[in-house]
Amino acid sequence: MRIAVLGTGTVGRTLAAALGALGHQVVLGTRDPGATAGRTSPDPMGGPPFKEWLAAHGGIGLGTFAEAAGDSELVVNATNGAASLAALGAAGAARLAGKVLVDVSNPLDFSQGMPPVLNPVNTESLGERIQRSFPETRVVKSLNTMNAGLMVDPRRVAGGDHSVFISGDDAGAKTVVRELLESLGHKDIIDLGDITTARGAEMVLPLWLRLFGVLGTPDFNFKIVRG
Repeated sequence: MRIAVLGTGTVGRTLAAALGALGHQVVLGTRDPGATAGRTSPDPMGGPPFKEWLAAHGGIGLGTFAEAAGDSELVVNATNGAASLAALGAAGAARLAGKVLVDVSNPLDFSQGMPPVLNPVNTESLGERIQRSFPETRVVKSLNTMNAGLMVDPRRVAGGDHSVFISGDDAGAKTVVRELLESLGHKDIIDLGDITTARGAEMVLPLWLRLFGVLGTPDFNFKIVRG
């Protein structure tokens, strides 16, 4: 499958590498490919400079948001939540129309310091805003409740025995995303319902951040235990 991963941060690169390893044709989308490709300083998480990372992943392409989205069959939004609508706007509604868009971002607001808060929250979600802004796109919220490493390798914690959620209005799109999650190793996939249920998935983040602070590691996830 031809997949566009929008965003070149840790999440975008991790997803792109994993999807490429599964045999998908992957292109990373960014605002300025030239500037991105020329980065020679470590990323904010201490990872290798993007220039080195791209050279080590020769099968992954790099283009503008519009170029990446235009050639894709499926799009992953891995941009900063505060900038997601602008990035998707740059990709273009026409290029996103009819496609499955997996939104893995969170609407983190750092304006009040740390830890960040959510904006929007409670009565709306980033997933809903994306769906409303791009009504012809088939938006599915998923993977936003765990760190990038677990997104692509759930077995690194409890043998993969933990939960991942999906929210979206289009049943066919959710089937596509479910199959993609299964190919990454996810076993307990819970369909929360329509795109409004993305509010609940996004509101997991305040708890996740506090657990991160207490545990001192991002390698944990939630398991929904049924009776």
